[in-house]
Amino acid sequence: MVQETFDKAMPHLFGHEGGYADHPSDPGGATKYGITRATLAAWRGRSVSKTDVRRLTREEAASIYRARYWAAVKADELPAGVDYCVFDAAVNSGPARAAKWLQAAARVRQDGVVGPATLAAVRSAGAGRLIEDICDVRLAFLRGLSGWAVFGRGWERRVGDVRRLARQMAEASGRVEAPATTAATLPDPDPAGLDPAGPDTAGPDTGGSGRGLLAALAAFLRAILTGGRS
Repeated sequence: MVQETFDKAMPHLFGHEGGYADHPSDPGGATKYGITRATLAAWRGRSVSKTDVRRLTREEAASIYRARYWAAVKADELPAGVDYCVFDAAVNSGPARAAKWLQAAARVRQDGVVGPATLAAVRSAGAGRLIEDICDVRLAFLRGLSGWAVFGRGWERRVGDVRRLARQMAEASGRVEAPATTAATLPDPDPAGLDPAGPDTAGPDTGGSGRGLLAALAAFLRAILTGGRS
């Protein structure tokens, strides 16, 4: 994900995550901009209060997202659209799970770590298909969570928004479809329709040279039979 894509993604991310909340059905507890109290404490290296969470700025939240989620899924090395799709999934469901969804879409081993094999497979796949597959499996996962009854409508709307914006990013970059496979180069045919190596490569000669040999042999036999008379 390039800087431009990251900057474009953040307003959408903040819009989905919302401001401060402390919903009793949310296992994350006190949260602001999607940053939980536990995440903020880990980032700052000390315990934090709900008041600290409430005072979290967008700038600090963006720094956390860049370091703990964006970098974790190597979004800067992913195609446009796929980068945003995986990044948002990482924020919502964790970097390791988002990486596995990417790997499943790219048809590689799902170890939760985006490495060279994953990146190579992603580059050879169409961004459009990757986005669709990731969003599909993400939505299926969310539907299986106990919180779906409470948060399901918002989650479904979020995945739909991500799917739509990610495809727009991919289309703008011209990388929606998979790169065309380069066909093997075949040798140019001989323009005259002839074997350039000459008649020696075509097996026994059955042309004019064979007829000349037979004529010479017939003349020799006639000479013997007639005693050399012409």
